[in-house]
Amino acid sequence: MAAASALTGCSDLGFQPEFSRPGMMGQRAAPRQASLGRNSGRTLERPDYDKVYGDYHGERFPIGAFDYRQVDQRFLRQMVQYSGPEKPGTIVVDPPSRHLYFVEVPGRATRYGVGVGREGFAWSGDAQINMKRDWPDWVPPAEMVARSPEIVAELQETPRGRGVLGGPHNPLGARAMYLFGGGRDLGYRIHGTTEPETIGTNVSSGCIRMVNQDIAHLYPRTAIGTEVVVLGA
Repeated sequence: MAAASALTGCSDLGFQPEFSRPGMMGQRAAPRQASLGRNSGRTLERPDYDKVYGDYHGERFPIGAFDYRQVDQRFLRQMVQYSGPEKPGTIVVDPPSRHLYFVEVPGRATRYGVGVGREGFAWSGDAQINMKRDWPDWVPPAEMVARSPEIVAELQETPRGRGVLGGPHNPLGARAMYLFGGGRDLGYRIHGTTEPETIGTNVSSGCIRMVNQDIAHLYPRTAIGTEVVVLGA
């Protein structure tokens, strides 16, 4: 897919949301402040990166080895100390540091590097994962097509309209988890990527992108209803 890099994979809303907690639609509030807790982030364990970022088997489509050496080591998967207030099983995203934490037990979390929203597309608040998809289809909203008409040539028919079928060229990557708040889809996802080299950068339209091997690791451990906290600056 020649122009795959033009596809961001997010349900691009085209504006900065005016809420701190997605459930508080229509109400202005100060962004949720960072609350990772003192001493959070100290590395406790690192996996064998040649293994965890190698070829990922047993998939409908291939997930090829990721050259993790092209990414700053602080954005690679690792077990870290975590002293935030969230209960085990919660996902906490810290956009300023470009990290996602999955709280394992009190005091410990698995930390992943992520790509987050670029200027004008950042947001903070609380949400829930109410839908998950393995190798998801992606249908861009009309606003994105209008703003980036060059992506039209990359679209095809899917069950939900013109978009990109699930597979190795889909900008959502190998998995997607859909964030809901206030009873509706917020348009944001935690998803894989076709551009792993962008992990650790501010590049998305508000979504949270992960290396395919990392989203595949997190996905089965994340239940429907999982709480997601996206911190402010």
